[in-house]
Formats: sequence, structure tokens, C-alpha cells
Amino acid sequence: MVIGAGAAGIIAAWRAASLGARVVLLEKTARIGTKILISGGGKCNITHDGPIEDLLRAFRPEEGRFLRPSFYRFKNTEIVEMLTDRGLEVYTRPDGRIFPVDRMAKDVVAILESYLREARVNVRLACPVTSLNVVDGRVDEIRFLRGEVEEREIDAPSGGYRAKTAKNLLRDVNTEIVVPSTKTYGLRARQYIVCVGGSSYPNSGTTGDGWPWLRAAGHTVAPLRAALAPLYLNERDAWVDLAGVALRDIVLKGRQGKEFVRWSGDMLFTHQGISGPSALAISRLVAERIESGPEPTIEVDLMPNSTPEEVGAWLQNMFTTSPHRRLGDFLEDTIPARVVERLLIIAEIPLGAAGKQIDRKSRNRLAALLKGWTLGRVRHVSLEKGEVVAGGVVLSEVDPKTMQSRLVENLFLCGEILDIAGPVGGYNLQAAFATGFVAAESTIKRLS
Repeated sequence: MVIGAGAAGIIAAWRAASLGARVVLLEKTARIGTKILISGGGKCNITHDGPIEDLLRAFRPEEGRFLRPSFYRFKNTEIVEMLTDRGLEVYTRPDGRIFPVDRMAKDVVAILESYLREARVNVRLACPVTSLNVVDGRVDEIRFLRGEVEEREIDAPSGGYRAKTAKNLLRDVNTEIVVPSTKTYGLRARQYIVCVGGSSYPNSGTTGDGWPWLRAAGHTVAPLRAALAPLYLNERDAWVDLAGVALRDIVLKGRQGKEFVRWSGDMLFTHQGISGPSALAISRLVAERIESGPEPTIEVDLMPNSTPEEVGAWLQNMFTTSPHRRLGDFLEDTIPARVVERLLIIAEIPLGAAGKQIDRKSRNRLAALLKGWTLGRVRHVSLEKGEVVAGGVVLSEVDPKTMQSRLVENLFLCGEILDIAGPVGGYNLQAAFATGFVAAESTIKRLS
């Protein structure tokens, strides 16, 4: 029995079935791989390239030590091979993130679905588990809801729907399914793999269902915090006019008096603050700092490859070589126009000013802004909007070599339900794939 058809559950169910087990895969939503579908902005950041030890160093030390056995059992190259063997072309970005070349996350899910079909996994959709009953140190039974699943396919010409009904349907991810009310059933298995995810992005179905079951079974759940989540800033109205504007190749910094974190990458303004890879990457540490002290301040370096002196010299050179050109035109070659307007207002420079009109003090103010633009204080890190949650079942209660619970004999835990949260870049999907793979092989050894 595999509970949860996310990245960990799909790999666990496929691997166990391919080794000869009869496998039931229960999923509470009407689709498989929902969190995969939203990864990488819908493009699917499949995993991260590089040596295994480099991947492990991206996690916190205790998390890296726990993941080491599974990362070596199911390497990043193996999930890529599974997908490319079925026709998916991939490429590696300079930062090591691996993506499909010309396809999307839905195509990745479709390929993983094909592995489930070939292995004859019994996939039951719209079947949320309600309880995990443990008796004498073993899972005796699970209780779940089961009902009809209505598939509605978009009828493009008319804008309407063609409806049909199916039960426990493996469906195309582009169709919409509505799940009616249902009744409760019981089901028993010899081995149970729980990989129902955490509580980040609850619209995807990960609403923290598994933690109450595991607490009742005696497990400890570490406090939950946002990770890979957008940052909500004070003075929320200040960002409405910049919402949707992206900054490329910047360095984002968190300060609480001193700088405590920085990340290079892209950033996106939202109606309430900032998101994008660099914001997500620092969100876990920012959330922890909010709990321990005053609200952290966020600062962005718009020209991270230049020193403050080089930025000042660059501005002076522009003013000297093209004294009649508008300053805004210079900056808009590298910085979005709406951001340029904001920077000039802060630097107290007229929007239409030409280079020759900028005095030394104004130039220095602008150079300082380009190297350290303070966006404001963080009032909240949204757990609900995050891609990953930090916290979960403490790692000391799970055997890292097998993913078996140290408290419940026939229970295995993998994926985001564990207290693991890696940085942005495909690390968390790799952790889910690898721990799911190890859990499956471990159940087969016990069955043998």
C-alpha cells in the first residue's frame, strides 16, 4: 500500500510493483503528481546535476547525512534516464537545474504514469485516507474515502464541457475532475509506504494529513515552517505597481542587523512582496529569523558582478560619453523600466534628467541603490504558498538505509512528510524520488 501519488509515491509504487509486489497506490486528489506539475513554474525542474556529494551539501548537515544512502541508491542520473528513455529531451542550466527541452511538467507526469501502467500498479484516485490504524506496533488497516470521479474535458470550440463518469481514473492532467461526496472503506496490506507530502501549497492536495496519523502512532513531528515560499513585505501597497516585474541575475540578501543569508538568481515582484527563485531560496532562513527576533530586512544587489566603485565609474563614464542621453535610457538597457523609475524617485533624480544634469551626490546615491536597494522588512513568509515545508517527522525515528519507521514495524516514510527541505533547484524532487525508491526496495526485502 502506497499512500500519496506525488513524486515519492509514484516512484515507490512503480519500483515495488516492478519487483513483483501487488501494489495499491491511493491518492486523495483526482490526479497524480500534482506537486510535480507546479515545479519549476510548470516546466518541471526534474532534479539537480552534479556529483551526489554536491547535492547532499545543498541540504542542512543532518538532512544530508540522512539522505546519503538513498541518494546513492537512486541517483539523479537514474530519474533522468527513466524520462529520456521514453523520449523526453532534457538540458542542464548553468546553475545545474535540469529541465525538459521543449516539454512541460505534464509530460514528465505522463511518462511516470506510463511506468505505473506497465508495472500494473492499482492506482485509485480521489481516495483520501482518513486514518492509519496501528495495533501492537504494526499498521493493521487504513481507512479511506472512495467515490465516483467525474471527468470534464474542455470543449475548445464552444467553451463548454463534455462530461463523463469514471471510477478511479488515471487521467490526462489537462482535464478537470470534480469529486463528489463518498463513504468510508477499510483496506489492509502487508507493508505500508506513507508519502502524502507536507502542508505547503494545500491547493495541490498536500494539507498535512499524514502528521496526525504518525503522531498517533508515536512519531514526533518537528515544528513546521515555510520553505521555498514567497516573502510578504511591509507596506504591501508599495509593490502593486511593480507586480509581475522580474529582475534577472541579482543577489538577494536577508539582514537582521548583519547579513545572514544571500542568494544569486532571479526575483519576481508580487502584489504583496517578492517571489522567484532567489526569494524562495532564502525563505526558510528568513522565516526562522522572524521567529527569533525583529523582522528581517530584504536588500537586492542589482549589479552583483561589479564593486560599488566600478558601478560609480560606469555611471560616470556613461554621463561623460553621452551627456545628453536620458539617464533612464541608460539604465533600462539592463534594468526593467518600472524599476528604473522607482530607483530614480528614491535617489531624488528627475525622471527625464540627462547625464550632464546629474551631480556627484545624486550619482553616488544611485550607485549605492544599484548595489544595495532595501526593499523593506518581511512581515510574513507564506507556508500555504510555498513549494516545500520545513519540519515533519524527525529523522532520528526513521532508518535512512530503508526508510522504515523505527517505531512501527511495517511502516515506511518518504518524501516531504519527513523533516527535510532542500533549496530551490530540483533538490527536493530528487529527495522524494530517492527516498521513495529506497522505501519500495526495502518493503520487497521484508516480503521476501
